[in-house]
Amino acid sequence: MDKEFIKYKKMVSIIAIIMLLLAIPSEIWPYGYYILLRWVVTGAALFILWIAYELEKKTWLWIMGAIAILFNPIAPIYLDKGNWVVIDLIVAALFLISIFKIKRRNNL
Repeated sequence: MDKEFIKYKKMVSIIAIIMLLLAIPSEIWPYGYYILLRWVVTGAALFILWIAYELEKKTWLWIMGAIAILFNPIAPIYLDKGNWVVIDLIVAALFLISIFKIKRRNNL
């Protein structure tokens, strides 16, 4: 696993975190934002899933796989706004934790 991929993982995670946190105040965004959010979060989760696979981080494989399924834009899961606020906060926290926990063995 190249050091560049770890750098991209951080950038992808930060973008996903920002978008998830911006989705919480629902009055300011059109519905299209939430569709874009699903694509971005699913893509970020799949990218981090692939890195976790390469680094043999099995727990993170399951976590990112679950996030990718939950935010899947092709077969969306519909929940009410209150549930999505909680989910968005939890998933943002998981992306933040993944920045620090998914690393190469020599901590690069």
